[in-house]
Amino acid sequence: MSGKLNRMRIGLGCAAVLVAGVLAATYANGARLKGAPGGTGTQVKIDNFTFAPNALTIPVGTTVQWVNRDDIPHTVVSDDKTTIRSKALDTDDNFSYTFTKAGTYSYFCSIHPKMTGKVVVQ
Repeated sequence: MSGKLNRMRIGLGCAAVLVAGVLAATYANGARLKGAPGGTGTQVKIDNFTFAPNALTIPVGTTVQWVNRDDIPHTVVSDDKTTIRSKALDTDDNFSYTFTKAGTYSYFCSIHPKMTGKVVVQ
């Protein structure tokens, strides 16, 4: 019986290591999205002429991905027009930017300038 119990323990230990590895790989590839700050990636949804969330606070080194869920094109452009600058994003297109320096980054859609957002990097 103890041999069978040891094999079960080893099997459970291997399963735990496998699950931990899958989770680590998932988060390392920026899967921590949907606007939740932290991890290596955060997602901003573009829909109904808004950026959601409208404001983010993230640590240095975080990649933000903007995904256009609207049925018309939008862009993501920093107020200085050089730091962040996407092409026109059609429906389901995305654009990513990794923030390597602390600061406040305000941005807008150059096609619809009343659409604005902000990323605070700490």
